[in-house]
Amino acid sequence: MQQLKDLFKEYTGKSNPKVEALPSSGSNRRYYRLVEGDTSIIGVHGESQEENYAFIELAAHFHEQQLNVPKVLAVSNDKIFYIQEDLGDTVLFDTIKAGRNTGVFSSDEKELLHKTISMLADFQVKGAKGLDFSVCYPQPKFNRRSIYWDLNYFKYNFLKTTEMDFQEDLLENDFDKLANTLLEDDNSTFMYRDFQSRNVMIVNGEPYFIDFQGGRKGPVYYDVASFLWQAKANFPNELRDELIQTYIQSLKKYFDVNEAHFLIKLRQFVLFRTLQVLGAYGFRGYFEKKPHFIQSIPFALNNLRDLLKDGFNEYTYMKPMLKAMTELKQFADTQKRELEVRVFSFAYKKGIPNDVSGNGGGYVFDCRAINNPGKFERFNHFTGRDEEVIKFLEDDGEMEVFLNNIYPLVDSHVKRYMERNFTNLMVSFGCTGGQHRSVYAAQKMAEHISRKFGVKVSLVHREQNWEQVFKRR
Repeated sequence: MQQLKDLFKEYTGKSNPKVEALPSSGSNRRYYRLVEGDTSIIGVHGESQEENYAFIELAAHFHEQQLNVPKVLAVSNDKIFYIQEDLGDTVLFDTIKAGRNTGVFSSDEKELLHKTISMLADFQVKGAKGLDFSVCYPQPKFNRRSIYWDLNYFKYNFLKTTEMDFQEDLLENDFDKLANTLLEDDNSTFMYRDFQSRNVMIVNGEPYFIDFQGGRKGPVYYDVASFLWQAKANFPNELRDELIQTYIQSLKKYFDVNEAHFLIKLRQFVLFRTLQVLGAYGFRGYFEKKPHFIQSIPFALNNLRDLLKDGFNEYTYMKPMLKAMTELKQFADTQKRELEVRVFSFAYKKGIPNDVSGNGGGYVFDCRAINNPGKFERFNHFTGRDEEVIKFLEDDGEMEVFLNNIYPLVDSHVKRYMERNFTNLMVSFGCTGGQHRSVYAAQKMAEHISRKFGVKVSLVHREQNWEQVFKRR
């Protein structure tokens, strides 16, 4: 600690700073805020001289390229301690917290994300210009050896912890295929390697990049995959696609981009990055006993499940093995929660249906103001599912107006529940006897929700003792 105080004094001329330890990340570096008067500086204690040297040299180069990074202010002779510009405490990960928690990102959150990923392309291209990649640690470039480090990291620190039987030689064959694919493109850009929202600071509305000491020469796809498929980012597919397009347009400022080829290669790097992340979570969580990383595993597994739904058939052994891994009992609670909508018809005189999910109920719509077929004897033996009653209600017209007012309301609710990963929504329609109007309305609503959203819909005509399930599509 004294070494940091000495550096502070050397740079500022002040000798009695207040020192505050800052939360540590997954690395062995320790960060401190040194404050005296109106001067605030970040002090860093890193155990690896080589890693520290990489950060110091890269930061100096990026600063010369006018990229948004913290300026290194002073370094100890042994390069174990250094001080850098204080960028504050606003991290992009926290700034977009509301969007991450709900899956619905505000316009301000989206603006920051678009700005960040656009600047990533600048960082990758400008950052590589004139850079001596020999300063990078532990490798100057993304190569087969670094790929196998990450794949073996996954194999030994995560896959083997599942105690799942697998044939290592067949898995290695697919590792070879994946490595060959990842190395197909020539590149001369800077690969950040750990580009994610925890490593982006927001200063006066502008993104600043930190923790790039693991970077090296490498393909652009890796960083895009790291950012957009970050385990806890919770980006909806639509937003993710928008951000990819913003990135591609930014990259086009420097060279031509074949968008179809880009998207194909990006998926391969998403798979690779997801495996690397699971390896890191396994090591930090299971072996170093850090609960934060254990808690992140379900999010990474959900990304992997979604990824495996389409493509990757070239990995004839690895794909089914990974799919089986995500379906193991110990990961059963990591399945992405999916919405089920339960639609009821009922008779008011017998009470509103109970909500068996324990959520306390949902929408209840009163159909009793609508012209009642039940007052006509000819409809006594029919229900709202029979053609005779359907024709009566549709010719009358009141039911159509009634439902057209309700559909948009329920639609917005279903959409919101899906975005927030809620699992139960209940919609009930009541009438006098639970036979005609409520049955018709509930039937139409169930069909509408299933057709429009593809979620599971359970329909119950309570008084008719009749049930139907519209399966998830």
